Amino acid sequence: MLRFPSRSAVEPPRPAALSPLFLALLALLVMLASARATPGTERGGLILRGPAGAGPVEAVRLATDVAVEVSGPTARAVVTQAFRNTTADWVEGTYVYPLPEDAAVDGMTLVVGGRVIVADIRERAEAKRVYAAARAAGQSAALTEQQRPNVFTNAVANIAPGETVLVRITYQQTIPVSGGTRTLRLPLVVAPRYNSAAAAADTVALDGAAESGRDLLPDRARISPPVLDPASASPVNPVGVTVRLQAGFALGAVRSATHAIRVEETGPEARRVTLAEGVVPADRDFELTWEAASSPVPGLGLFRESVAGQTYLLAALNPPEIATEAAERPARDVTFVIDNSGSMAGPSLRQAKAGLLAGLARLTPRDRFNVIRFDDTWDALHSGPVAATPEALAAAADFVAALEARGGTEILAPLKAALADSRPEDGRVRQVVFLTDGAVGDEERIFAAIHAGLGRSRLFMVGIGSAPNGHLMRHAAEIGRGSFTEIRDLAQVGERTRALYAKLEAPAVTDLTATFSVPGAEVTPGALPDLYRGEPLVFAARLPDLEGTVTVSGRVGGRAWTRTLPLAEAAAGSGISKAWARARVGETETARITRRLSPEAADAAILALALEHGLTTRLTSLVAVDATPRRAAGTPLVAADLPLNLPAGWDFAKVFGTDHRRAAPDPDRETEARAVPISATGAEVALPATGAGYLLQLGLGLLLALLGLCLHRHGGRRFGDAR
Repeated sequence: MLRFPSRSAVEPPRPAALSPLFLALLALLVMLASARATPGTERGGLILRGPAGAGPVEAVRLATDVAVEVSGPTARAVVTQAFRNTTADWVEGTYVYPLPEDAAVDGMTLVVGGRVIVADIRERAEAKRVYAAARAAGQSAALTEQQRPNVFTNAVANIAPGETVLVRITYQQTIPVSGGTRTLRLPLVVAPRYNSAAAAADTVALDGAAESGRDLLPDRARISPPVLDPASASPVNPVGVTVRLQAGFALGAVRSATHAIRVEETGPEARRVTLAEGVVPADRDFELTWEAASSPVPGLGLFRESVAGQTYLLAALNPPEIATEAAERPARDVTFVIDNSGSMAGPSLRQAKAGLLAGLARLTPRDRFNVIRFDDTWDALHSGPVAATPEALAAAADFVAALEARGGTEILAPLKAALADSRPEDGRVRQVVFLTDGAVGDEERIFAAIHAGLGRSRLFMVGIGSAPNGHLMRHAAEIGRGSFTEIRDLAQVGERTRALYAKLEAPAVTDLTATFSVPGAEVTPGALPDLYRGEPLVFAARLPDLEGTVTVSGRVGGRAWTRTLPLAEAAAGSGISKAWARARVGETETARITRRLSPEAADAAILALALEHGLTTRLTSLVAVDATPRRAAGTPLVAADLPLNLPAGWDFAKVFGTDHRRAAPDPDRETEARAVPISATGAEVALPATGAGYLLQLGLGLLLALLGLCLHRHGGRRFGDAR
C-alpha cells in the first residue's frame, strides 16, 4: 500500500512579493526536477498501439499486495492484484505471475467497483469457454490458470477506461524446515525461460515414438510474457508484503536475505513483518526465515484438521542424527554440474562458482570427482571421475574460474552425462551437485530423464540467483532422492554450502515407512524419501478417524530407528486438507511423467482431487464472471500482456541478445488490438515516472497551489477593480 505524507501547514508568502512570471519559473523547475528524478516503481510498463495515425498510449498498470498468515507448520496467503486501465479504451489485461511450487491455490475473487464476484473452480476447457463468452458479451470476468505448478496467469476482461479492478488469489502452503530454521519463500517474478526449439530428427519420446519436428513446448507463449530491459525502462509491478507470523514457539531471529524488512514483536511467539521500503519492484523472490529462541529446539509432531467428515493429518518428525567420524564416511564419486548460460551472467555465476569451489574444498583423497559445465553446449573437465588430488583440485578450480556466461540453457544433455554410471558395482556413494537457476520451460522432460537415469546416484539441486525455478529444482531433487538448497547472494554461500556438503558427507535416513494402526489411511508421499542431516520427515494423510497410532521407521547409518506416536495427540491445525490434496496432485503428476500411471488414469485422479478440494491445477481453473454486461456491443477491446521485470542481477543482453523478439501471441486471444512492451520494437516511448521524486513534487505542488490560491483571492479583486 502506497503511503503519502500528510499535508503540512505551509504559510503562504505575501502575494505582493511574487509575480506570475516567478510562479511560471517555479513550475518549470518542478517539471525539470520531475524529469531528472530517479525513475520510480509505478511507471507504466506497456504501450498500446493506438488508432491508425495516432501515437501509442500508456497501457494497464499493475500493483500487487501479498498478505500471509503463518500458523505453525502452514501458511495462508492472499495475493491482491490491482489492474489499472489508464487508457481511453476497454482493455483485457493478462499477467503471468509466480506462486510457490507447492501452493494449493483454492480461491479467486474479482472486485469491480462495488461488485464482488467469487470464482468457481471448473475443468480448464470449460472455464476458458465461460471466460471467452463473458469477454465477448462485454461482461467483467477473470480467469486464473496454472501454466506450471509455480507459474500462473490471470486474464481480466473488460476493464473500463480509467477503471481499477482487483483480483484476489488465495492459497495454502506448508513451511519447510531444515536444521531448525523455518523458511517462507514468496516468488515475486517469473524468470524468463529458455525454451528449446522443435525436436531434432533423432529425438525419441518416452514412449519410444520419434518426435522429429514436433514442438516440445507448445505452450511457450503462455510462459513467455514480455520482459522489460532495465536499461531502457523503469521497474514496474510494485509489490508490498505483510507476514503475520505465529510460530507456535518462542521466537529468536527473524531475517530476510532478500529484502530489507521491518519486524514488529506482537508476542513472544508472534511477529509482524513488512518491507522496510513499503513497496518494491517485483524483481526477486522474497525469503523469510525464523528460528526458535535460545532453548531446546521445539519438537515437531502431528497436526490435524477435520473437513467434510474426513480427518487430515500432517506429520513432521525429526529422525535422530548420528555423528559420523571422517574415517567412517564412505568413499564418494561427486560430479559437479555448473550452469554458465546467459541467464547466469553477473552475480549468479559468481555465486555458482563460489558454491562449487566450496564443494571441491570438502573433498578428501578417498573421493573422486568431475566437473561439467553447460550452456547450449556442454563439456566435462575429465572423461570420468578422477581422484581428488591437490593437482586435480587446482586444475578444477582453474576450469571453474575461467567460465563465462553465454548462450542458452540446455540441461538435458549434461544432466544425462552426470547421471551416467559406468561402474555401478564399485560400491562408492554416487552424488551429483547441480548448480543452476533452472530457467527452462521443459521441466517434465528433465524429470523423466532423472527418473530414467538415476540408478544409484543421488541428485542435489542448488538454486542460484534472485528468482530460481523452484518447481524444477525441488521436484528434480525429490525424484533424484537428494535435496534442494537455495543460494541467493554471495553472503549466503558459506553458510548454505556448509549445510549442503554436511548432508552429502553424513549418512542418510533410508528405508522410511509410515504405518498407521487404523485401516484406510491414504498417505502422501506413498514412498517416503531419503532424508539428510537437519531435515525432518514430512508427510500428510487422510484418515477415517484419529484412533490408533502411526509408526515411522527407517535406517540411519545402517542402524534401525522407530518412533510411534498416538494420533489422538495431534494438535489442531488449519489448511491441512488442502496441503494433503496438493501433495497428492503433485505425486500423481510425477507418476504420470514417469509412466507409473497412464496419462488417462493420472488425469482422472488429478481432476477428481482438484474438484473435491477446489484447487487450481493443470486440469482445472478458477473463473469469475459478473452477470451484467458493461462494454457495449461493437466497442473494441484491446488486449494487453503486462510485462515483467528482469530478475535482479540478470543481464538483459546475455539472456535475450541484441535483437530480442517476443514469443508469438497466444492463439487463444481473439481481441481486436494488441499491446507491445516498451522498446520491444526499438521505439523509445517516454512515459511519466509517476513514483519518482514524488515527495519533492508533492511539496512544491502544494506550495504552488497555496500561492495560486492567495494570488487568485488578492489579484482577482485588483483585476476586477481595474475593469
